[in-house]
Amino acid sequence: MKIRTKLTLQFASISALILLLFSLVVYYFTSLYRQDDFFNRIDRRASVVASHLLEADEVDARQRHLNEISYYQELPYEAIRVLRANGELLFAKGDGRLGATPEVIDKIKQQKRLQYEQGTRQVVGIYYPDNQGDFVVLASSVDAYSLRKLQHLKVILIVGFFGSMVLVLAAGWAFSKQAMLPITEVVREVERVSVKDLHLRLSNADGKDEVSELANTFNKMLDRLELAFEMQRTFVSNASHELRTPLTVMIGELEVALMKPREQQEYERVLQSALEDARLLAELLNGLLHIAQASIDSSKVEKDYLRFDELVWMARDQALKRQPDAIINIDFANFPDDENRLIVKGNEALLLVAVLNVLENAVKFSPSGKVATGRIIVQKQEVCLEVTDKGIGISEEDLKHVFVPFFRAENVRSITGHGIGLPLAERILKLHQGTISVNSKINEGTEVWLKLPQAYLFIP
Repeated sequence: MKIRTKLTLQFASISALILLLFSLVVYYFTSLYRQDDFFNRIDRRASVVASHLLEADEVDARQRHLNEISYYQELPYEAIRVLRANGELLFAKGDGRLGATPEVIDKIKQQKRLQYEQGTRQVVGIYYPDNQGDFVVLASSVDAYSLRKLQHLKVILIVGFFGSMVLVLAAGWAFSKQAMLPITEVVREVERVSVKDLHLRLSNADGKDEVSELANTFNKMLDRLELAFEMQRTFVSNASHELRTPLTVMIGELEVALMKPREQQEYERVLQSALEDARLLAELLNGLLHIAQASIDSSKVEKDYLRFDELVWMARDQALKRQPDAIINIDFANFPDDENRLIVKGNEALLLVAVLNVLENAVKFSPSGKVATGRIIVQKQEVCLEVTDKGIGISEEDLKHVFVPFFRAENVRSITGHGIGLPLAERILKLHQGTISVNSKINEGTEVWLKLPQAYLFIP
């Protein structure tokens, strides 16, 4: 069911309920007022009949004449019964069953005044003591005129209800159409967005209503999608370049070597060059394998409790084995009183790769002296590693892409590398609920922050 139809039905249902309740209340209170008003008229009629019939010998001629005038002002379909207290009928007028049973007469004598209905008739019974004895007067009538008006009111309310529902449905359909216009516009604009038009954005995202909030959220999603597609294109382009270059070199050297017989030294040189290119490819593929491993579900990675400072020192030792001429200084910014606050929970091999990549990058991009500095900082709920260098730095535009695999800034094209160190470190840190951030300025150096949650807070 479409939202427009659902809104129309909901609007009509609420209106129908309100109209129905209103009609029932009007009809009920009108009927109640009619009934009470007619009972009062019958009550007065019973008193008039009792005064005319039972007090004729007790009043003067003028009052008797007035009582007689009042007596002959009859009600429609009137019926009168005057009985003695013992139930003996003294006077009867008009047709109609008044239900004057002994039980009713006894109740009238007890309550002095009784009102009840007998079919369409309304009956009033009064207890009337007199000098001639005690009497019970029953007066009844049918409020035919008011009942007809009540019936007409019922018809008017029913017709008005269904007529109003027709108008409500029409108004609800128009109202829902007007209410759905912003959403319809959003749908129309969304349909225009394709892979080739990810730069398009929804126009009505500047308001303060829910539709504007939806449009704004969708625009943010488009921003993320555009960035993801751009990262994918960059990844494919850079990966193709990185994989193609060593393969092209290897194929070229091997083809040249096979063109004619060579000296043994020449063959050795070609094989040595091919071996270096093969190692480069192996290193590149290992990096891709690490990235794939760091992208899996964190629940499938085996984790253990580790000392973060020991992990950093292990990474430093491995980095120095690969580059013996490098200088990597590690110190504590604030050594905690409780050494357990240095404990993190994670996969030692993956975390070692992440820290090692950051340290090697710092040394690699510090051509003057290959000096890098690492500081271990213990915060309230995290343990951090700050790695700084005084190298060539990264431009502000390139900083946006440092976590894209195979991306390399323009100013480091001449330095050997594949552009997978920081992306791999970021994925490993995310796998461990940690974060990595990079700050850099051209020709001033780069600062990398690695943060991991302290496992000590969660050890039972």
